[in-house]
Parts: sequence; structure tokens; C-alpha cells
Amino acid sequence: MQNSASLETRVRRLEDRAAIRELVSRYGFSVDDRDIDALRALFTPDARFRSVDGVMDAVGRDAVIRQFHGRYASLGPTHHFTHDLVLRFDADDPDRASGQLSSHAEVVRNGRPMITALRYADTYRRSADGWQFEERVLSFLYYLPVEEYVEALQGPLRMRAYGDARPADIPENLPSWRNYRGES
Repeated sequence: MQNSASLETRVRRLEDRAAIRELVSRYGFSVDDRDIDALRALFTPDARFRSVDGVMDAVGRDAVIRQFHGRYASLGPTHHFTHDLVLRFDADDPDRASGQLSSHAEVVRNGRPMITALRYADTYRRSADGWQFEERVLSFLYYLPVEEYVEALQGPLRMRAYGDARPADIPENLPSWRNYRGES
């Protein structure tokens, strides 16, 4: 099958993919380094950052940064790892894209070593400053104290970041997971 897009368009798309991949990588380094100025530059002025569980929800770059300050109050050292990224570019607007990113993090939360597997559902927008996050929606497969990892993965109560055991966001709450299990 022949791609009808021009070589220039195809090269630009490859450059955009690389730039967005770098954006998500810079996010992890900025969070781990507590580099607020770098973190601020990653978000559009009207950005939204929220979690599926409703614990986080900030609208506007300044609110997003305040939310990070609040998160940092309970966190010690952190180390974020980005994994797979699937991108979809807006067919009508070359300056917009969406993506799904899988990630892990090792953190110290309230003095306790924890590990987490998470996903980001992102919306990206190109601005004069390059590609930025317009929206990030965070969901968790687990967020566990290290010593509870083996036991906790065997059940749905894998979200333990807040001092109690709550249901994880994924995969049980995904429509495909519920359909597979015959649930509505």
C-alpha cells in the first residue's frame, strides 16, 4: 500500500512522534528531580491533570503545579520509568495528538517504599514552545508497599497509596475487561 502523504508530511510526523516521546520522558525526569520550572514548561496554560480515582484534578498550568507541590509533600525520592507509547494524531489538526503511555514508578511515600504501575491517557498540543500536555489522566494497575507486592497482585484491592486498600483502576474497570468477563 502506497502512502499518499508527501515526504515532508511523513518526516514531520516522525519528528512529532520523537518530540512527544521526549516530552513524556522529560516529564518523568522533571517529576523525579523536582524541577518545577521544567515541569511547568511541559503543560499548556489551560492544561488539566487528573486521576481516574478522583484524588487528583487540577485545571490550568498553575493549578497543575500546585497539585505537584501537594503530591511532593508526601513523597521522598521517586523514579519514573516510561514504557510503551501509542500515539494517534488528529486527522483535522496537525497540532493535536492523543496517546496512551504505560509507566512504572518506585517511590517513597510517607516514609514507605512503594511501587506503582500506571497508565496515562494524554492529549498533546503543539504550541510555540513545542509539544506540551493539554491533558493527562492517570490510572493505576497497582500502587503498593513493596512488601505487599506479591500478595496484593492476586486481588482487585491493589491501590494502597492512601493508607487503605482500594480497587485498582485497571484492568477491571476497563470496558474490554468487563466485556471479557461477561459483565455490563
